[in-house]
Amino acid sequence: MEPTYSIVIPAYNEGARLGATLEKVLAYLQQQNYDAEVIVVNDGSRDNTAEIVRELARTNPALRLVENPGNRGKGYSVRNGMLNAHGQVILFSDADLSSPIEEMSKLLEALRAGADIAIGSRWLRSEMQTQRQPFHRQVFGRVFNLLLRITLGLQFADTQCGFKAFTRRAAQTIFPLQRIERWGFDPEILFLARKFHFKVKEVPVLWGHSGGTRIHPLKDGSRMFLDMLHIRWYDLTGKYDGNPATSAPEPRTLPGGPAPRG
Repeated sequence: MEPTYSIVIPAYNEGARLGATLEKVLAYLQQQNYDAEVIVVNDGSRDNTAEIVRELARTNPALRLVENPGNRGKGYSVRNGMLNAHGQVILFSDADLSSPIEEMSKLLEALRAGADIAIGSRWLRSEMQTQRQPFHRQVFGRVFNLLLRITLGLQFADTQCGFKAFTRRAAQTIFPLQRIERWGFDPEILFLARKFHFKVKEVPVLWGHSGGTRIHPLKDGSRMFLDMLHIRWYDLTGKYDGNPATSAPEPRTLPGGPAPRG
């Protein structure tokens, strides 16, 4: 029987903190009595990331490991996890749990209220940030957000928070079409959500900056700007045409609310 919820966690060389993260996630799901699976997508890690997942999976059948074909990037990892998920609601979270897993309830509530996609936001209520990013990262984020508004017309306070939930129907429509494999994938999936008329709800969540991030503002920032242009080009040239979810099964009713919209 398919689970109600899937939690996807992309991981690259996360051996130092992944064990603690998975223990928190699994304990929360058990506490809430959620019918859920947890999928860790190993992005070609060179440390013991995969071994940690395999060891925990021996006593936690809800935990699964998905292996990428080498190091492909966060966007590829999220896509791989989403397309391997079986849940009626599929959420992805960063491995550092910058947004605590308990904030999942806020995203689920937005879906129960009729949204197809619920995205965590650090900036709708910035006072909910328990640990701010360094100033240069904040400036980079605000400039990037402005460029997204101009280039792609995405009117969200925060596209980059690594805490987003999708109905199965929305996930099966969007992720097969995703083409960007690294940091610029978040605007792409939100652009596709708008293209296919899914209702996206931005939800303020608790969030705290965690050290050890691998994004480089100059190098990755330039790449992400090019990704914006690629998204626009892919749309103009028909790369995003078609609706792969037309044959997807009808979604089940979410606990405590109406069925997810298709």
